[in-house]
Amino acid sequence: MNPGSSMKAWIQASRAPFFVATLIPLGLGGALSWRMGVWSLGRWMIVLTGSFLVHLATNLANDYFEYFEGVDDGDSIGGSRVIQEGKISPSRIGTAIVVLYILALCCGMWILYLSRLWGLALLMVFAFGSSLFYTAPPIRYGYYGLGEIFVGINMGPVMVVGSNAALAGRFTFEAFWVSIPIALMVAMILYYQSLSDIDDDRAVGKITLAVRFGKPGAIWGVRFFMAASVMSIVALVGYGILKPISYISLLTIIQALRIDRMINLTADWKQLHDKGSAVRLFYLANGIIVIIGVF
Repeated sequence: MNPGSSMKAWIQASRAPFFVATLIPLGLGGALSWRMGVWSLGRWMIVLTGSFLVHLATNLANDYFEYFEGVDDGDSIGGSRVIQEGKISPSRIGTAIVVLYILALCCGMWILYLSRLWGLALLMVFAFGSSLFYTAPPIRYGYYGLGEIFVGINMGPVMVVGSNAALAGRFTFEAFWVSIPIALMVAMILYYQSLSDIDDDRAVGKITLAVRFGKPGAIWGVRFFMAASVMSIVALVGYGILKPISYISLLTIIQALRIDRMINLTADWKQLHDKGSAVRLFYLANGIIVIIGVF
């Protein structure tokens, strides 16, 4: 494999379009710190680097462990499929996972040294465990319909509260409250991506929320997440935590209706896999609105 092809394979394995899920909560944590007058670009960049390393390691670990479980074999469209397509060997993926976690640990230790906020260590341990054991045995909590809960907690409270605390040197309730819509929307992204895998996941015993609901009822999960996300932003404005400009979030109901219509008009749900940009756009728009509301 030539260097260009190898780079393309690793980009495919990274699933870069989903990195927005990490960028928004860290941007929100940084915005809160800015408002508190304790912004530090250098420290924020270390937090950003460590978080992206963990996100990338999570994606690779998902590919690695599900390959050995046979989850993404055959006609399955889950994961990045770089192993199934012979672009990257399992051993190289495994090595990359170890290296990424070690580099992320170095970033975490440096943040602990700078902030002297040792409670951050608990958030880091939780983030590492839930990152690895999403698909890794013996826990594999993603196989029991718990993926959305843990991903929401990690991308919401853990990242927003953690990044804000790393910069501010203390934990705040405000960071927790503004993380709620972020948690709901990231959980929605994962839930939506599982819709196209309902039949394949059920066949290998991976019982996601979408599998539990079944195809007729699964669309209501997307509707719940979209409605709850917008309602939580409106509630945060009502309680004075976000500025009134965040009422703009109500306009994203138009995008929510488009997503709902798209799902309803898609007969073969496997095709939803390549239409996830609509859901990520909903998340990106509302995420930016929340950040602006903090400023």
